[in-house]
Amino acid sequence: MIRMMYRIENALRKALLLNGEMSDGLFRYELEEHVDFWKKNMKKDKDEFLFVVTENNGDVAMLLMTNTNELFTNEIARQKLHEFWDENNVYNYNIEFLLPIMTEQLENDIISVNGVKTTGKLG
Repeated sequence: MIRMMYRIENALRKALLLNGEMSDGLFRYELEEHVDFWKKNMKKDKDEFLFVVTENNGDVAMLLMTNTNELFTNEIARQKLHEFWDENNVYNYNIEFLLPIMTEQLENDIISVNGVKTTGKLG
């Protein structure tokens, strides 16, 4: 179990903090079918954006959607999240904070879904 958590956390760290490659196939396999559900929940929760991360056998996929129904996947989603959290290295801080939570969720076969409300206007 610890070995799996370590593998998952390393894969997330590589993909989210070290600009590693992400998997389009994994996005299509695990995330794509849930987009409409997440859109409804995002609207209900009044989130400004939502990002979703999954991992399978070392591959990572990511989805980012905005409250204006823009969808971004994988490396482009990571880039957009960087833009949203660009002040004073907020992206790295937030990802480091969320890494253990995302790792635990994924280790328990739960896709990591993160709705975000901000105090400023999205760019």
